[in-house]
Amino acid sequence: MKFSNYPITDEVKRGVEGLGFKKPTDIQFKSIPAILNGEDVLGIAQTGTGKTAAFAIPLVHKVQTSSIKGRKDGVRCLIMVPTRELAQQIQGVFNKVAKYTTVKTYAITGGVDQDPQIDKLDKGVDILITTPGRMFDLISQGYLSLHRVNTLVLDEADRMLDLGFYKDIQDVLKRLPKKRQTLFFSATINPKIKKLAYSLVNNAIRIQISPNDPVSKNVNHFVSSIDMDDKRFFLENLIHKNEDKKIMVFVRTQVRAERVAAAMERVGIDSLIIHGGKEQKERNQALKKFKEGEVNLLIATDVSARGVDVPGVELVVNYDLPDVAENYVHRIGRTGRGNHKGDALSFASKGEMELLLAIEQFL
Repeated sequence: MKFSNYPITDEVKRGVEGLGFKKPTDIQFKSIPAILNGEDVLGIAQTGTGKTAAFAIPLVHKVQTSSIKGRKDGVRCLIMVPTRELAQQIQGVFNKVAKYTTVKTYAITGGVDQDPQIDKLDKGVDILITTPGRMFDLISQGYLSLHRVNTLVLDEADRMLDLGFYKDIQDVLKRLPKKRQTLFFSATINPKIKKLAYSLVNNAIRIQISPNDPVSKNVNHFVSSIDMDDKRFFLENLIHKNEDKKIMVFVRTQVRAERVAAAMERVGIDSLIIHGGKEQKERNQALKKFKEGEVNLLIATDVSARGVDVPGVELVVNYDLPDVAENYVHRIGRTGRGNHKGDALSFASKGEMELLLAIEQFL
């Protein structure tokens, strides 16, 4: 089935064409009709399979065809995400889908001046994408109302719980109308997520793509046993052998990110850094340079394992193995997206063997 055959407006179809989509992915094919029908959905699919478009396309259509749009007294659709980068990423997809419609979408996050955000909300927003912190700031100040929200989306729901947003989610629910549509999307699911999801939805349709294979088949996985003190030399060698490739390197802490970048600088290798300790402006600039190919090496903590959809990332390096096995899935999901191929290489020191075993068991 092609997108041209879906019961969505011509304006939304034009927006979808702008994304370069012809046929829906599995998660899109199974989710879009259910969302259009007003069903609650719990969607689980591998990274890079088009989960954002799976809810963006039907939601833009529903808002466009509703009788109330751009109301200044409250948004119609609320999308909660765990990180600023992911909020901006989702806004980009929604803007393209809604390009030829009158639907107004906007992302608000912390780390930047709130005055332009307040001004935007005052003019009327239909679909709001937000991180919990800034959202509650604006609610407490009286600039944001949720009483007209008819659709709630929790994207990367498992990550939101990992970051301790469970109470925030509960607080939001108290502010929303009881009659609403609720959508959960994530690349992984665990018993805690499942329990939360089913406590919030009504007879949800569970859509799970490749439940026994949480990572894309487009990614080749490699692991090397390397002493901790030798990792920087192996990384240097790897970069020199892949000079024309976009490479993302994941480390465990902000301090490690700075140290690895400094080690690469000492041997003449330019890199970009992104982690939670950086100002939002710096993080945005780093992502922009990486996307445009000005610098082909990005060193990141797990804050960037989600929400970084950079075309052409061919190699992901786990310089440090993640503390949580599920994060391996999200890290390596930065490559092998869509129909593209990619490689994931993990450096495992003797002290990380338990982490390696946990990842292998999870996969």
